[in-house]
Amino acid sequence: MSRRTERLGSTIRTELAEIIMREINDPRVMGMPSITRVKVTEDLSIADVYVTIMGTPGQQKAALNALKHSAGMMRGRLMKSLSLRIAPYINFHIDENLKKELEVLELIRKANEEIAEAERKRAEAAAAQEPPPSGDAPTGEQPPTNN
Repeated sequence: MSRRTERLGSTIRTELAEIIMREINDPRVMGMPSITRVKVTEDLSIADVYVTIMGTPGQQKAALNALKHSAGMMRGRLMKSLSLRIAPYINFHIDENLKKELEVLELIRKANEEIAEAERKRAEAAAAQEPPPSGDAPTGEQPPTNN
């Protein structure tokens, strides 16, 4: 990605977030979809917009369809607000990276729990193998001597 496409992607991300927040009144868009990143092609003709949407998979799909449906209106608003001769076509996608990150974090958490459980069992086993202290061991006092 060139510096120009990165800057345009960042600007589009900000502007689209504003447009979605203020102008999209579709009931399928529940909550607030978060735009995680925008990738603009080198020729600036297409902007791939990655979003995360809270809810069930059905709600996510419905919200994504609503965003795709209003992409033309958003493109027109972008053209006006960014003073572009031609605004890029907007393609919305569900960002799967967040799901993958959450899955990896869950796996790490489970691995840490398993390690802690194994260490606890090892410590219990080591404590069970130690002989109990006997009464003949010195306790800090000297036994009486017969002189």
